[in-house]
Amino acid sequence: MAIAIVLVLVVAGSVLFHLLSPWWWTPIASNWDYIDHTISLTFWITGFVFSAVVLFMAYCVWRFRHREGNRAAYQPENKRLEWWLTVGTAVGVAAMLIPGLFVWNEFITVPKDATEAELVGQQWQWSFRLPGKDGKLGLSDARFITPENPLGVDPNDPNGKDDIIVQTPELHLPVGKPVKVLLRSIDVIHDFYVPEFRAKMDMVPGSVSYYWFTPTRTGTFEVLCAELCGQGHPMMRGTVVVDTEADYTAWLGQQQTFAQMTAPQKVGAAD
Repeated sequence: MAIAIVLVLVVAGSVLFHLLSPWWWTPIASNWDYIDHTISLTFWITGFVFSAVVLFMAYCVWRFRHREGNRAAYQPENKRLEWWLTVGTAVGVAAMLIPGLFVWNEFITVPKDATEAELVGQQWQWSFRLPGKDGKLGLSDARFITPENPLGVDPNDPNGKDDIIVQTPELHLPVGKPVKVLLRSIDVIHDFYVPEFRAKMDMVPGSVSYYWFTPTRTGTFEVLCAELCGQGHPMMRGTVVVDTEADYTAWLGQQQTFAQMTAPQKVGAAD
């Protein structure tokens, strides 16, 4: 009886913890409420199965407890029950996977009017590159990385001359406009994650990954690295500031282009 009561209390405690837990999601600030819905659906399916299995175990412990004179019936297999369990499990797994496939299709299908922003991770800092007036990002390659060209922008690509280089851990984006983020790493695997945007993606050295989102409200949101990347991993943080159109344009005008960053510095005449 004690074991049966403990199992019932486990289920009741789990449900109460979910309802009263302070660790809820942060308020969403992008278009990816689909991800919230998919996670909630997965939670309810797995939560129902967990509760049903544990309560069934509690019932069995109580119903078939030891009694003097009783003998257990030996039944090595039950094909009908096995079929029910197999079909039920398959339906439950499909119910969790199918919605995710639809969300994933939207996650990788970038709108035609999306602007691009490149995010570069390295131990243990973030850097950003935005297209200039031509609206195009220039080519980049790790072979071009130097102290003067930390993001490896191809100096021979004319499209990269007016690219905006942001070497501070603060990226500004306009509200209400879709953006495709191109993710690069120049040392080890990182992961760009903003909890309020509900989207993240690994950044693998030697390749460019991507996803897209639309910021839906202004504000300042913390950037985290969601992949263990070395001793300074907990300190690899930044911010994304979602601005109004006017504020974003004003901020953009204060940033340095690649051509300006790599221009030879003039040395003043000696007195």
